[in-house]
Amino acid sequence: MRAYNFSAGPATLPEPVLRQAQDEMLEWRHAGASIVELSHRGPEFMEVAAEAEADLRSLMSIPADYAVLFLGGGATTQQALLALNFASPGQAADYVLTGHWGKTAIKQVKPYVAANVVASSEAEGFRNIPARGSWQLTPGAAYVHVTANETIHGVEFPDIPDTGDVPLFADFSSSIASEPLDVSRFGVIYAGAQKNLGPVGITVVIVRRDLLERAGQPRADILDYRAHVKGESMLNTPPTWNWYMLGLTVKWMLAEGGVTEFAHRNARKSRMLYSRIDESGGFYRNEVDPAVRSRMNVPFFLHDTALDKPFLQEAAAAGLISLKGHRALGGMRASIYNAMPEAGVEALSGFMHDFQRRHG
Repeated sequence: MRAYNFSAGPATLPEPVLRQAQDEMLEWRHAGASIVELSHRGPEFMEVAAEAEADLRSLMSIPADYAVLFLGGGATTQQALLALNFASPGQAADYVLTGHWGKTAIKQVKPYVAANVVASSEAEGFRNIPARGSWQLTPGAAYVHVTANETIHGVEFPDIPDTGDVPLFADFSSSIASEPLDVSRFGVIYAGAQKNLGPVGITVVIVRRDLLERAGQPRADILDYRAHVKGESMLNTPPTWNWYMLGLTVKWMLAEGGVTEFAHRNARKSRMLYSRIDESGGFYRNEVDPAVRSRMNVPFFLHDTALDKPFLQEAAAAGLISLKGHRALGGMRASIYNAMPEAGVEALSGFMHDFQRRHG
């Protein structure tokens, strides 16, 4: 029996997707070979790639004036490429710092741009998001970057900040396609697939086409988004199996009702889990400002760290795995992405209630 897997990424995948991939592993659609064995230039995989893009555009309502790329390298690689592609040498880029991955994004671009932290919640332990009115934006900045959802610290932007004429770039790795999103409010959206869209090893980049006209900085073709757009994400051999799995996951999401349906499910799941924490009388605690709590990643702490080990052991025995918090924060973390069924969160909530009864 499969466990309920609360891993932050690589994360749980929809069981129907895994079963279809299992059925098609040896041979894809009477092609005589697995899709992972076939040329990315062949008609079979070209069909898979085209369907994946069309389905993702439908799922997320991506406008035609945005290019969609499917790349390797993860979100961290894209963080460096943003500066190379969209900022001139020495130009400033503004960063709003709300957690660990925002700090990582700044680290990646420091060799290429003047990365200005225009707002930060670090002094408060990344438990909130600085109010838009407090941001000290830089005149002439290439872009403003935010991390839409911080996987480790469990904070999420509840709305899209207005950055005026400066394009807004956002890391959506932990929350992409979890609710309806006005893509037209962004210059670039990028996301590692391994949380809501599929397996680890492939990254989605959504770029407003007019931004591709920027000269950027000297770079090889493999680091140039324009070359990847021209090459239809096949400038080099892409991670074909991962792309195929992403396509299956997106089809599953569409069949389940799309982002509107998942927004409802995710709201119910997160509400259930936060209620269990908040109503525990301090046995469990979440330290994030309730106004910006993540719907995707719920970090929490037990009132006594001596209980951490038995909590994890007993949870695993109950079929609830990967609940240990990130080493940067400690405690526990439940990641409840689109593929986590509501029954999984119900099981976790019930276990937490029973654990408190026995150990409180």
